[in-house]
Parts: sequence; structure tokens; C-alpha cells
Amino acid sequence: MACWVYIVKCRNGEYYTGSYRGKWIDDRIGEHNDGKYKGYTFNRRPVTLIWAEEFQSIKDAIGVERQIKGWSRRKKDAFIKGDFDLLAQYSKRP
Repeated sequence: MACWVYIVKCRNGEYYTGSYRGKWIDDRIGEHNDGKYKGYTFNRRPVTLIWAEEFQSIKDAIGVERQIKGWSRRKKDAFIKGDFDLLAQYSKRP
């Protein structure tokens, strides 16, 4: 079964990063929008998928999810845009 890490943009503009084990990432986004779970996105619906990547192992997916969750908003923005030069710049310690 596929494993996913994804970033959604919530109705209020905030990002939510999650991981999911299932064949289709669209199924998970539907669960968010249907309010299936009373978590972070429940009161911030609807959400829009803005980035997702498939992994072979849930362990790898969760590791990437945790890494992204630790990033600043501007670092996430650079990552989503695919601006890896800016991402590297934001990764440097002051």
C-alpha cells in the first residue's frame, strides 16, 4: 500500500502537513473535507491539496512529515514552489 506525505492549505490560509497510508491521496483529502476526523483541519475546512509525495515505507513518510512540520512558513512556501535555492537559504542558521 502507498504511503504519502502531503501539505494542504486550509480555508484560513494556514498549512497542514500530514501523512497517510492508502492507495489514493485524494481519498485522504476527501476525509479532511468531509470532517471525518475532529483534528486540526476540522474547523479550517475546506482544505486544498498543494503538495504530495508518495513513499514506499510509512516510516520514511512519517520522518519527512515530522521534518516539514518543523519548518517555518517561509521555508514551506519555498519548498512548495520548488525554489530549492531559497529553501537552502532558509535552512541556514543565523
